[in-house]
Amino acid sequence: MGKHRPRFRLRTVLVASGVAVAVLAAGAAALLMGGGSSGSANAAQTRRLAAQPTPPPAQTPSQAPVADPPRKKPGKASRGEKRDPVPQPVEITQAPKAKPKPKKPKYTVLSTGTCQASSYGEGQSTASGERFDPSALTAAHKTLPFGSKVRVTNKSNGQSVVVRINDRGPFVSGRCLDLSTAAMKQVDGMGAGVIPVRYEVLSRG
Repeated sequence: MGKHRPRFRLRTVLVASGVAVAVLAAGAAALLMGGGSSGSANAAQTRRLAAQPTPPPAQTPSQAPVADPPRKKPGKASRGEKRDPVPQPVEITQAPKAKPKPKKPKYTVLSTGTCQASSYGEGQSTASGERFDPSALTAAHKTLPFGSKVRVTNKSNGQSVVVRINDRGPFVSGRCLDLSTAAMKQVDGMGAGVIPVRYEVLSRG
């Protein structure tokens, strides 16, 4: 029996050594697992802190911005930019009003008749006392009051003119009116000399 005792002790030592190694390995694994969880938690907390905005540092009264004093004139444009020119006041002008057309006077016909009419253009005084004007629309009649208005229509072409009586005549049988040169031109009777006319004595209505 004495020969087998050393071999038994060696086996005991080996078993104890194996158990110790297993315990150490288990402890190391536990430490590694515990350390990994703590590291992950620390990393997550670090990320949360980094995501939060950092508050600006408090400014002392000496560091606070100071407003510029008011300027009398506007400053120049920066970075070479041009300012828009000051708009000039626009003068608004009204369109000229159209001149009203002269209204034709309305007349009432007092009497009518037909006769022959001639013309005259000599410069002389009239029976009414005014100077005869061949360019004015006037006529001579034997009896109508001076200033009477008479519409004379050339029966040959239908053209008419309104004349003012300011003289006496004509003193030729068959003729009742002597028209001024301008009045005869209005009814286109200068070429004939004597024309058949219809006359209407007018009164303002």
